[in-house]
Amino acid sequence: MAEHTVKAFDEDIGRLRGLISQMGGLAEEAIDGAMRSLQRGDLDLAQEVRAADKQIDAIESEVERLVVRIIALRAPMANDLREVVAALKIAAVVERIGDYAKNIAKRVPLIEGEHRIEPISIIQAMARMAAEMVHDVLDAFAARDAKAAIEICERDNALDDFYDAIFRTLVTHMVENPKTISEVAHLLFVAKNLERIGDHATNVAEMVYFAATGTQMAEREKGE
Repeated sequence: MAEHTVKAFDEDIGRLRGLISQMGGLAEEAIDGAMRSLQRGDLDLAQEVRAADKQIDAIESEVERLVVRIIALRAPMANDLREVVAALKIAAVVERIGDYAKNIAKRVPLIEGEHRIEPISIIQAMARMAAEMVHDVLDAFAARDAKAAIEICERDNALDDFYDAIFRTLVTHMVENPKTISEVAHLLFVAKNLERIGDHATNVAEMVYFAATGTQMAEREKGE
């Protein structure tokens, strides 16, 4: 491959990594903004999160175009091809993570401020855990760090346990406080979205592992 072609390919790969990093940063901001708007009952912030999701969608489309360009013009092989394909798949997953954050923001106007309940603070802790998984898995992609990808997958079990505990807490609260049934139902939806964000971070970790090693990560048993 000619030197100028190699340089152009490296520039394309650098651009691709940058777009994935940008998408990830926006997804993290969306999770944080959605949860802050929930905590405060801030309808304006919730609307900002919903509107900002379009930017994530736009970057995903840019990633798709760049991947097609790289494959058509550079014909990457082996390790390089795995990274390009992984980036395309990861962009789609990060877009879904942004959608989950947007869905949380959509619930904010439906939760009455006059009946704010304690379980909201518990969900905040779960959100921090999910957001950290998203942040760390995108760092692992940038570094092609297979070991970090494995560690992130292992953390998903802790997030699932967190979800189960929150589910029990919210159902108990709903039974003991019937007037909060509507609010609690929305909070259950929020917790489920956070659990799905963790699942998607795990999916990205598996892609990172494959891109870095060329082999599939061993299947994990839930709770192990």
